[in-house]
Amino acid sequence: MQSIDGAWIELEVADGTRMRAWAARPEDRAKAPGLLVFQEAFGVNGHIQEVCEKFAAEGFVALAPEIFHRTAPAREFAYTDLPAVKEHMAAMTLGGIEADVRAAAAWFGQDRQAGGSALGAIGYCMGGRMAFLANTMLPLACAASYYGGQIHAFLDRVPKLHGPQLLIWGGLDPAVTWEQRPLVIEAMKEAKKPFIDCVISDARHGFACDMRPEVYSGTATRQARGLALAFLREHLG
Repeated sequence: MQSIDGAWIELEVADGTRMRAWAARPEDRAKAPGLLVFQEAFGVNGHIQEVCEKFAAEGFVALAPEIFHRTAPAREFAYTDLPAVKEHMAAMTLGGIEADVRAAAAWFGQDRQAGGSALGAIGYCMGGRMAFLANTMLPLACAASYYGGQIHAFLDRVPKLHGPQLLIWGGLDPAVTWEQRPLVIEAMKEAKKPFIDCVISDARHGFACDMRPEVYSGTATRQARGLALAFLREHLG
């Protein structure tokens, strides 16, 4: 299956702001499940746009909302510019996140190709946390989180999870440590929420981003993608 080249759209958010989002869809225009794609902290850049288009080629209508639209609209950050990114991450609020994910979900509901179909989420790094949070805010069919940072800081939200949660971690990740991950898993077990927990022992934080050669692992990316696609197809159709 092929994808139609992605394009920017603009969404209205309930708090009165406007948010860009990158949308990509399967070429055949048949009914397709929707997939929220949540960015790394560096913006909806070329890598995230390509991720959307790859998912569209697999049969999903993919949408990546620009989460920093309140403080850094239409901005991308270099992978080496983490200090600048932290300023915008610190400005995020749960209320703003929920308004954003609801605006994106509303777009799927109105889209001719995705409307009426199941909706899931996937995210990377900061976006991994966003996918987890979205699963607590919306009746998602499922959500997948790649090396989601700071999920362990939101354990009180685990009982609110709607769909099954896939957690993919890198064993060599200095940001999400071996000590943090069990906290998330124990909370999932205690809340009796369905989940899959996968650690790729020799993978680093950001291993699925081929624009970061210092951490990218083709082997880990292929293994994680196979699991993620199977998970998404199982729950989204």
